[in-house]
Amino acid sequence: MDVAARQSTVGWQAASAAVHAAVAHAATIGACVNAAVVDRAGQLVSFLRMPGAPLHSVDIAIDKAYTAASFGLPTGDWAAALSSHSEAVRQGLPLRPRMVMFGGGLPLVVAGERIGGVGISGGSEAQDEDCAQAGLAALGLDTAR
Repeated sequence: MDVAARQSTVGWQAASAAVHAAVAHAATIGACVNAAVVDRAGQLVSFLRMPGAPLHSVDIAIDKAYTAASFGLPTGDWAAALSSHSEAVRQGLPLRPRMVMFGGGLPLVVAGERIGGVGISGGSEAQDEDCAQAGLAALGLDTAR
């Protein structure tokens, strides 16, 4: 008997649509960004880099998506989330590899199930967040925070 539950994940078509929408939005607001979507396991599914986007932001975008997919929490919400934890957690968690705790990473959630994450980096924190929201909107996902 197979007792393993089937788990959904983001497909390449949806991931591609999300990064394209995020980059298209960035172009309309004058930002140059890197856009990434990872699956529920944190593995890269789709990525776009705009010409002129900062090179260091390549990894930051991927890590924002990874962080959002890992915890199911927008990366910009970490400051508030950590406020109720011990000093050890507040100091230790930010030191984890690939952990990003500023805006631009959002979980992809369908019917209450986390299927991946989107991460944007290269603009201001607010621009990255707006572009990530555009990626969710392209998939018809709730962008309300």
